[in-house]
Amino acid sequence: MPGSPLISAQELHDLLEAGSGIRLLDVRYRLDKPDGRDDYRAGHLPGAVYVDMDTELATHGAPSEGRHPLPSRATLQDAARRWGLHAGDAVVVYDDYRSVSAARAWWLLRGAGVRDIRVLDGGLSAWRAAELSLETGDVSPEPGSIVFDGMDEGISIDEAAAWPQRGVLLDARAPERYRGESEPFDPVAGHIPGAVNLPADAVLEGSNFASAAAIRAAFEGAGVSDLTPAAAYCGSGLTAAHTALAGAVAGVEVVVYPGSWSQWSNTRGRPVATGAEPGA
Repeated sequence: MPGSPLISAQELHDLLEAGSGIRLLDVRYRLDKPDGRDDYRAGHLPGAVYVDMDTELATHGAPSEGRHPLPSRATLQDAARRWGLHAGDAVVVYDDYRSVSAARAWWLLRGAGVRDIRVLDGGLSAWRAAELSLETGDVSPEPGSIVFDGMDEGISIDEAAAWPQRGVLLDARAPERYRGESEPFDPVAGHIPGAVNLPADAVLEGSNFASAAAIRAAFEGAGVSDLTPAAAYCGSGLTAAHTALAGAVAGVEVVVYPGSWSQWSNTRGRPVATGAEPGA
């Protein structure tokens, strides 16, 4: 598949019809319904394997580790083998909500060395809008043999704290959470001092990603340029990967702080800024 990190529903359909052998991963996850297996079984892309966010793309730990700590390399490798992945496979991931959880899978697998990986632009809604067929039930492929020698773990809490002194730290949460006016999930409201707000909505058009030019303009509006190192965080680390994916669409490298605000706000002694400005 070509270099874009996105693929359209029609393009994916045509490749599947041509017998391309693409591995499909269905990452159904929402905060209000973390387990998406029932929805997956009710209808998914033909041949897609269900991916569990909480046990395969994340782990559980202390609050000071954040709400979605990264899985170990071994855990991710075991999961990828369950999905049937082999070295050199082409992979497409999708979800049913703005590609946020699909972006987490994209970021983790790309960081573990999967070179041919893309996200279905618009996710399941785009596939349905194109009136393409779905299948029901579970898909259980033969185990794969893929080997992960390493994994991109993003930046640490200390690196995130220092990032505004060397580049732009992007906060991908909704503006009211960034300003500290609302915090529905974490113990403290506000943002990391020095961070600039770039909500996920700024890089989307409906459920699809905006054009590369529009995304680049949104990044530039937040102070990101080709000479400015960019990092992103969000509430629990998922939307930060979505921001990194948007950056890849526009040709902007964005590193991820996976602990994000859930780790920062649960770590004693970390300063908090409020209001619409980055803060000191």
